Amino acid sequence: MTAAAIFPSCKSSGAIRANGSYTEMLTDTISKIVSEYPGEIGVAVIINNSDTVTLNNRNVYPMMSVFKMHQALAICNYFDRNGLSLDSIITIKRAHLDPDTWSPMMKDHPEEEFSLSVKELLQYTLIQSDNNASNLMFKHLVDAAHTDHFIATLIPRSSFRIAYTEEEMSADHDKAYSNRTSPLGAAILINRLFTDSIVSREKQCFIINTLKQCLTGKDRIIAPLIEKDGISTAHKTGSGYINEKGELAAHNDVAYIMLPGNIRYSLAVFVKDFKGNEAQASTAISRISAAVYSVLTQ
Repeated sequence: MTAAAIFPSCKSSGAIRANGSYTEMLTDTISKIVSEYPGEIGVAVIINNSDTVTLNNRNVYPMMSVFKMHQALAICNYFDRNGLSLDSIITIKRAHLDPDTWSPMMKDHPEEEFSLSVKELLQYTLIQSDNNASNLMFKHLVDAAHTDHFIATLIPRSSFRIAYTEEEMSADHDKAYSNRTSPLGAAILINRLFTDSIVSREKQCFIINTLKQCLTGKDRIIAPLIEKDGISTAHKTGSGYINEKGELAAHNDVAYIMLPGNIRYSLAVFVKDFKGNEAQASTAISRISAAVYSVLTQ
């Protein structure tokens, strides 16, 4: 299989190029939507691996489970460097898992002890955003500090920080604000995942294909795209806690979208300190996604 087949957007097709009025249209349309909602919303769009539009692009947005994409890349890099296979098996004791966190893995495996491959653990984190699987891999494979260090070789150091695991954020919700990103930092990372060689081809293809199967947050970026023909999407969501002010700390989605006509774009939307509920935050993200799609297909 060729590199182009695995990473179909490695080379920009040139099918769409932004000029001044074009980027202004995107900025104005997104700004109008954002202004209607009670919270800070940051957005970044990278079109055909070239043109970029951002709004409220500050490094202040809690990533929440979006960082599981970062974690997957760091683990695959570690396994590449050490000649290890993602089929490597980890034995898991149920007593060591958190029964109170989001964990489809625990529901699927009621045994007191069970074994899963690293590939299966990554599928749980990327498809269903499993917190126990993420914590296990931070604890036994690549910790948060080394994940942070590796991702800093891929995107600007100033654009993100990974300091804590899901377990640590669960114990102290304020720590979620320390695992932060700018929208552009997240958009650059998923864009590189689809357009550049980051880890071995086999492992990178695995991450790409797994993100295409993501089951969480279908009411966010991909919501207005699901019923349209010829569109392929891959994304990773993150959802936050209710903070001390009664605000939704975070509600996020980062996606790579492939449209007919060789139009490819990365879209990152991060919602912070939202004075509304999750459904309203999802609607804001969905509307931004619909607006971007509309502008790019006019």
